[in-house]
Amino acid sequence: MCGRYVIISPPEALRQLFGYSEQPNFPARYNIAPTQPVPVVISEHGARHFRLMRWGLLPAWVKDPRQFSLLINARGETVLDKPAFKNAMKRRRCLLPADGYYEWQNSGKIKQPYFIHRSDRQPLGFAGLAETWVGPNGEELDTVAIVTAAAAGDLAALHDRVPVTIAPDDFDRWMDCDHVTADDATDLLTAPREGVFAWYAVSTKVNRVANDDPQLVLPISAEEMAAEAAPPRKAMARRPTGAPADDGQGSLF
Repeated sequence: MCGRYVIISPPEALRQLFGYSEQPNFPARYNIAPTQPVPVVISEHGARHFRLMRWGLLPAWVKDPRQFSLLINARGETVLDKPAFKNAMKRRRCLLPADGYYEWQNSGKIKQPYFIHRSDRQPLGFAGLAETWVGPNGEELDTVAIVTAAAAGDLAALHDRVPVTIAPDDFDRWMDCDHVTADDATDLLTAPREGVFAWYAVSTKVNRVANDDPQLVLPISAEEMAAEAAPPRKAMARRPTGAPADDGQGSLF
């Protein structure tokens, strides 16, 4: 699956790769989490465009978003069957620019986070499905989910699901909903080949959504991992040394 990801490439580099006409200037993000606004690339009238959408798809038929589960991922095997995704798969396929993502693995008493990125350190495009939800008062909310596939090869050692990444040569095929059917597009919903991605352990500081800085994607050593996994030490109470007896008046020191 994909529950946190990273965008650190310069905006102009992403614009060149994805070919959208807008020139957005957005900061690097080291800990993107569900419900946050995320950059999305869509195709309209034969041209690519940059949009901001909420990560967490909300189908158009939902009456009350508060009563609907947050859909941050869509299983590629069932996108043509699930009511929440089948219309988006037919008409609103999109891409989410990224530079990597996090995955967690049980390691003793903690879940150890890993940062996963392309071996060549190039940015990538997650396969996405978009939907615009219209509220009872006419308000509109653009939402998106990341498509996942069953993990294969080396990545299966981390988790049984992986986000689907679309190769640049296939960007048009994935996003062209006018000429490429949903059935044909499902051929692209596969796990990355062996060796395309690499990963390493990072600090558990990524667990807190409030943390969003370059330190999160730095590798940590086995010693640092052990230190983070160790239970915090209890502070020892200091014994008074030569302090006068309490006279009942209390003290600030």
